[in-house]
Amino acid sequence: MKKKILSMGLCAALTASLFAGCGANGGAATSTETVDTSGELTWRLGGIGPITGGAAQYGQGVMNAIQIAVDEVNEAGGINGYKVSFNFQDDETDPQKAVNAYNTLKDWGMQILEGTVTSGACAAVSAETNNDRIFQLTPSASSTSVTEGHDNTFQICFSDPNQGTVSADYIAENSLGTKIGIIYDSSDPYSSGVYQNFAKEAANVGLEIVATEAFTADNKTDFSTQLQKCKDAGADLLFLPFYYQEGSVVLKQAHDMSYAPIMFGVDGFDGLLGVKDFDVSLAEGVYLLTPFAADATDDATKNFVTKYEEQFGGTPNQFAADAYDGVYILKEALESAGLTPEASNEEICEALIGAIQNVNYNGLTGEGMTWNEKGEVSKSPKAVIIDNGGYVSVE
Repeated sequence: MKKKILSMGLCAALTASLFAGCGANGGAATSTETVDTSGELTWRLGGIGPITGGAAQYGQGVMNAIQIAVDEVNEAGGINGYKVSFNFQDDETDPQKAVNAYNTLKDWGMQILEGTVTSGACAAVSAETNNDRIFQLTPSASSTSVTEGHDNTFQICFSDPNQGTVSADYIAENSLGTKIGIIYDSSDPYSSGVYQNFAKEAANVGLEIVATEAFTADNKTDFSTQLQKCKDAGADLLFLPFYYQEGSVVLKQAHDMSYAPIMFGVDGFDGLLGVKDFDVSLAEGVYLLTPFAADATDDATKNFVTKYEEQFGGTPNQFAADAYDGVYILKEALESAGLTPEASNEEICEALIGAIQNVNYNGLTGEGMTWNEKGEVSKSPKAVIIDNGGYVSVE
């Protein structure tokens, strides 16, 4: 296995972005706040995501990574001469709790929001930020519902439709499977969006889909029926566009029924190796697409991973990296707009909407990242495979 980052040229269709959250092993808390104690004027950056509950790994990683970047920016003199205060609130992936968290941050004086982490919660908050004209940059919410009708919301991650398209292209280009089975969550916009575009692109590139099986949020602990139908159909590759919690169950149940197709997940699978009590040996050979590979050897990635491991423990995954990039993307946009914290939220929002579309950013999760007026990011993904209990970038 070659340890080399794969960059796939995404055609113009890949002006993208995504879901979910990020990996981390940081300590659970309901909120964190870095405040300026000197009484000086500061930028007030808010964050929202799950730092308790079943998806806490996502939110903790995003929170931790933003904190690392904020600390770096402040140590270097801040943004346009002003330091950054950071406050992160827990939403437990619940849309109503996310709105409550947003209101808490508004009361704190938030000027810019980096969040939320998951798509459902982010869509609810995007409606609020749009009404209030507060600029919003989400590291990991991938559904198109997050940005549709919200000119103030931009994504750092890949959007659901584009992720499905690129996955089909990659599987076809690398001849990973001849008969494809799909299992997806029909109750989840993220999973459904990825699935729909995957199926459409699969037809274009000649992939044969032999089984398509759905589950819902109310029935996600037993996948034996779906797996058996895929096995009976002869599927030698399973496309699994959902999250790592359910992914760990699918891998365990497939193993128990002696079914061993190639497993191909998307970014929601990032976090699989951190599932409590999961036998990570069952994840050997699993593929996933990601904009970030923690084993990359460039200096920026090595420095980030080292800092993260030293401060919080565990290896950061793609959404932690997306969140870290987000702080520097905001910094570049704010500096190009010549803004100071004395500006109103409305003035900051309108200026950033234009400024971010002129940003061309080289970060942990992509080279030459740019944004269009729809809030979508354009960058190239990487493919990784789980090998010897870790993520290895592949070609």
